[in-house]
Amino acid sequence: MLKKWFAAIFLLCALVYGCVTTPVSEKSALILIPFSQEVSLGKQAFGEILQKETLSTNVRLHKVIERVGRRLVIETSMADLDWEFKLFASNQMNAFALPGGKVGVYEGILPVCSNEAGLAAVLGHEIAHAVARHGAQRMSQQLLITGALTASSVTLSDNKNRGLILGALGVGAQYGVALPFSRGNESEADEIGVIYMAKAGYDPREAVRFWQRFSSMKGGGQPPEFLSTHPADERRVHDIEQLLPEAMRIYNAHPNKQGLGESFLYIMNEERLKNSGGMRKDQLGVDPRNPAR
Repeated sequence: MLKKWFAAIFLLCALVYGCVTTPVSEKSALILIPFSQEVSLGKQAFGEILQKETLSTNVRLHKVIERVGRRLVIETSMADLDWEFKLFASNQMNAFALPGGKVGVYEGILPVCSNEAGLAAVLGHEIAHAVARHGAQRMSQQLLITGALTASSVTLSDNKNRGLILGALGVGAQYGVALPFSRGNESEADEIGVIYMAKAGYDPREAVRFWQRFSSMKGGGQPPEFLSTHPADERRVHDIEQLLPEAMRIYNAHPNKQGLGESFLYIMNEERLKNSGGMRKDQLGVDPRNPAR
């Protein structure tokens, strides 16, 4: 009886003191994990990924990743974090953003992004998950619903809950633990991400085109890893289209529009030309200096 009484008091306190307001969407969320602990978990997970993955040697692509990422995070409420952007030499179609400002992009997703604005749609979405603290929300739900976690066990050194924590942070698939974000989290990340890319000067209409390109890749086979945790479907595209009027208002008022930015196809072909000497300049594709529109 006493245990139930303490549990009820804990739940009441959690509901009263654990509610936070998410930036941009202004939705309320229950978070019981201290932000400092969440940041620590993100840094630990990022360190493990850096040991496992191979960094890309393409300096120019990495500069583009860094440029797009920096333009996005300066528009967030967490611009003062120690943001890092890494490009991994892998055909894996994936990207992630961890608490504490740790961001990873895999080369395999860049052809689908097609250009900087497409990348801004991906990174805006992933950064939104981190800024909205969706990982901490999921760990908090676990604390209340299943009892599988206690506040003291929210650590990667605890093998019992390790997979659950990594999954909650959004990188569980890297370790064989798939824990998709809820539809509500996904919709919120779409909403926040589209606003971030518009504020950064990237054409928000490219977010719709990106998800259409990615959705078309699902047919007939195993979906890319990014899609295994991000449900790209007609409903999602429709919902993003409903966000465009506000995003376009922000974008149209931007004094320094980036438009679509540089073309990844152009950059990659340029790299092949440099390495092989077998491609003529006129085969590079569209000039990367895309006019803002």
